[in-house]
Amino acid sequence: MNSITLSLHIALWLTGGFLTVIIGYLLLLTVAAWWTTKQTPRRATGPTHRFALLVPAHNEEKLLPALLENMRQLDYPQQLFTLYVVADNCTDQTAALARAASVVAYERFDQINIGKGYALQWLLAQLQEAGTQFDAAVILDADSVISPNFLTVMDAQLASGARVIQAHYAVLNPGRSWVMSLRAAALALVHYLRPLGRTALGGSVGLKGNGMVFHRSILAEHQWSASVTEDIEYHMSLVLAGERVTFAPDATVWAEMPGTLHGAHSQNVRWEQGRLQLAVQYIPKLLRATFAAPAKETRPSRYVLFDSMMEHLIPPFSLVTGLSLIYLILTVIWGTPTLVLLASGLFIGQLVYILAGLILARTPASTYRALLYAPFFVLWKIWLLVRVIGRSEQAGWVRTARDGA
Repeated sequence: MNSITLSLHIALWLTGGFLTVIIGYLLLLTVAAWWTTKQTPRRATGPTHRFALLVPAHNEEKLLPALLENMRQLDYPQQLFTLYVVADNCTDQTAALARAASVVAYERFDQINIGKGYALQWLLAQLQEAGTQFDAAVILDADSVISPNFLTVMDAQLASGARVIQAHYAVLNPGRSWVMSLRAAALALVHYLRPLGRTALGGSVGLKGNGMVFHRSILAEHQWSASVTEDIEYHMSLVLAGERVTFAPDATVWAEMPGTLHGAHSQNVRWEQGRLQLAVQYIPKLLRATFAAPAKETRPSRYVLFDSMMEHLIPPFSLVTGLSLIYLILTVIWGTPTLVLLASGLFIGQLVYILAGLILARTPASTYRALLYAPFFVLWKIWLLVRVIGRSEQAGWVRTARDGA
């Protein structure tokens, strides 16, 4: 075996080892998710928690009415929840629409501190200054609707002792285009299967930016982040402080998504920029905390810390799938029979993970058909990541063009 062949085999083994860790962990979450409970136990007594529903909105006059109508369909006492909309740097009728629906509307104009995180920080300050009374806050995007049982489930979760809760975040009308169907497939894995598995294993399920519920004490103790990926950064601060986010799989928030790759461009740039920045910032902190000696009772468990670190290390599902397929092809061409066997197992494992997620989340048939377009999406995602890493792309809080708009 010459030096070139040896180097190639070493590279293939190292790549196989990396994929084994990633896909093996995803399969562990899959098995755990399959057997865990998917219903929140209901309270024997009636609901008691007062909710403040916080909606940051930037030029959402076309999609906000659906959420306002949705509020009338909740199976929760109306006197126990209030909707607060912050029309942030709006140039349309977002605030007027909210007021016309008897919703508490605030208007914010700030051309320096721009973004959803700043809008939420400002809104929470306004509510505190006004002495607004509530037991928990719900953060919703303006292009969303929630299941009728949403607040009932969250009331039960809070009553059981949860302080931070993430709902199942899914795609509204995924069959409109293959891009939306593929996004629905991805969210079935990241927003349903993984949180279920983490719940079963005692982990923290993470915050997904929409459908998040916080006990008032959490918001008082931890200021909301104003970064581009404020949900991920806030989750990291909670985990390092000993908090744990629980999952409510039977409470769902559906949101409009871009119907084309062009429409999804700015949103994905924002996500990937934030992911890379936070991975660099928090992986060393989580690694040190994982192996540190216990210092206080509120210290998070080693598994919560390790799992949170793994979430930063796991690439987007499209890239893991694409990499496992490319790895299989390379081992067939240049590898040994053992490497081919390893690559085949990894690719099959990735397929099991994907199909299990779609089945568990009960996604429509269009999500299965959309997998045929996955190679195009993988190439687009790689191109986008290369541009993000090369700093050819920059994005702040730019209103994403959703199919419903």
